[in-house]
Amino acid sequence: MTGIILDSILMLLLVAAIAYGIKLEKKLKALRDGQLAFAGAVTELNSAAGRAEQALATLRASGHETDLLHDRIIKARAVKQELEVLIARAPAGLPARSAAPQVEVREEPVLELNTPTSQVAPLLDDEARARRMASLMERIEGARAVMKAPAARPAPAAAPTEAFAPVRQALAANHAAQQSLNRARRSLDEDLFAA
Repeated sequence: MTGIILDSILMLLLVAAIAYGIKLEKKLKALRDGQLAFAGAVTELNSAAGRAEQALATLRASGHETDLLHDRIIKARAVKQELEVLIARAPAGLPARSAAPQVEVREEPVLELNTPTSQVAPLLDDEARARRMASLMERIEGARAVMKAPAARPAPAAAPTEAFAPVRQALAANHAAQQSLNRARRSLDEDLFAA
């Protein structure tokens, strides 16, 4: 009889140990799953940090390009003001040629170099600047047409294309720098929103 009681107590203890082992196995499985999820989160965090580092490098590069663009814009404005002064000093009437096409030149206000920047700033908005640049290009084309026309006067020392080369270079550099800056901004936006 004592043997049966001891055997039943032993069986109850074995059943309790098996139930506890199953419960412990479930907890260990949940712990392993959590550990795998944590490893995945660490991997994602690492890749996000890499993307952020690349975005910062792109931002630094675009900042450098912005500084270069700003310098080019300042130089282009200085060249433009010098050209406007030279155009203002040019003789008002060129002799009319029958072979030269007539070019209509619009009179626009000319900025003087000694004008304070507070008076210059309102004139430099986009539309006024575009109109002035168009007028300047018309004047350049008109002067080029007059220079190319067959004439009895001696040829100038510098060819027309050489005389206007700084303006073209400044305009081309400005356009290229703006395109580069736009590409850098787009890629930076894509990198930031991808993360």
